Amino acid sequence: MSSTTETAPAKEPTRSLYRGDPGMWSWVLHRITGVTVFFFLFVHVLDTALVRVSPDAYDHVVATYKNPLVGLMELGLTAAVLYHGLNGIRVMLVDFWSKGPKYQRQMLWVILAIWFVVMIPGAGRIFYHMFVS
Repeated sequence: MSSTTETAPAKEPTRSLYRGDPGMWSWVLHRITGVTVFFFLFVHVLDTALVRVSPDAYDHVVATYKNPLVGLMELGLTAAVLYHGLNGIRVMLVDFWSKGPKYQRQMLWVILAIWFVVMIPGAGRIFYHMFVS
């Protein structure tokens, strides 16, 4: 007696469209920096509004910001705002320039180079104010 059994065809694994491409990481980092900047602005508006409630409380809150940990957070905020802004320009060029998609990868490396060049003096200034002033 002969038995024939059919096996289901092998299912191909589904893959992501991006597969770890620098464009994917640029997209992810753009979203993270955008959310980070949003939350900073939210907290900034809240602590600035505190001056209308109690100027003494405002002075106390601002005094707590004068420590190295907050200085490092300011450095991170500077890095996030700078990357988000530069990458936003790149995204607009990709969207609205007819040759943008063709040069999007080169533009990514250009904005990263600009980010690095601008972050060096920015970080130096923040560290100066953290430890000297």
